[in-house]
Amino acid sequence: MKGPLFYSKILLFGEYGIIKDSKGLSIPYNFFKGALKSKNKDSEAARKSNASLRAFAEYLKDLQQKDQELVTFDLEALNKDVADGMYFDSSIPQGYGVGSSGALVAAVYDKYAIEKITVLENLTREKLLKLKAIFGKMESFFHGKSSGLDPLNSYLSLPILINSQDNIESTSIPSQNLDGKGAVFLLDSGSTGETAPMVHLFMEQMKHEGFRAMLKDQFIKHTDACVEDFINGNVKSLFGNLKQLSHVVLDNFKPMIPVEFHKLWKQGIDTNDYYLKLCGSGGGGYILGFTEDINKAKKALKGYNLEVVYNF
Repeated sequence: MKGPLFYSKILLFGEYGIIKDSKGLSIPYNFFKGALKSKNKDSEAARKSNASLRAFAEYLKDLQQKDQELVTFDLEALNKDVADGMYFDSSIPQGYGVGSSGALVAAVYDKYAIEKITVLENLTREKLLKLKAIFGKMESFFHGKSSGLDPLNSYLSLPILINSQDNIESTSIPSQNLDGKGAVFLLDSGSTGETAPMVHLFMEQMKHEGFRAMLKDQFIKHTDACVEDFINGNVKSLFGNLKQLSHVVLDNFKPMIPVEFHKLWKQGIDTNDYYLKLCGSGGGGYILGFTEDINKAKKALKGYNLEVVYNF
């Protein structure tokens, strides 16, 4: 048995903001992928994954009992496959903000959900929201609380535009210019980050009026502008808004940025060689970078591992 492939994702814009109805834009990233397998199941990684799937199957049984109208699974088949040693064979790094648990959730839904919503259907907003709700409940097993966007992106393998929490749609983004100097890149922080503690930290900050005002008047304002600019291909305006967004994140989300990157973050804003932002919840994993000249950025970030994901 070799299941279909599910890819990682990159939330280009909207981290934290989408909790409070900012716009967001998420794209599939095909460099990393995963699939459910039952061959070669004797490795340490396969055994670890199988144990996690076993616990996940129990969680899904409880979820189904609580809310049969939302989703039902072929639990008998799932439990049999798990007992036979099934695991999720994945190249998606965990704790890096590129959707490792999202791809797993999408794979399990695809294989075991009864009366599943398929990618081939006419995906109305209602269907997208139902999928997002199902995936949010499923992925909560891994994160404590999930928007459901990561699995949705992985399942559909399409860019997703988030207008607000109850208004999402699949979208198209400008075709890449592979000869272009502008780029979106991933910067490896060299350490993993955990989503749950970072989200908890954010929710604690949200109790303060000043933080809430900053989020609404600055963070969400610049995030929304970046989403509009990116989708419409307004590169010049995009980089102006990115600079503002990078500044707001450095000033107000410092705990989510690994300490050793604070200086590098500011250097980008000061020189305009690149702008950094959080990739997912932060705290480690990947940092997302944008540059109008990838060669300049590579020079400025010499010694760091850069992975280009999109060219302007």
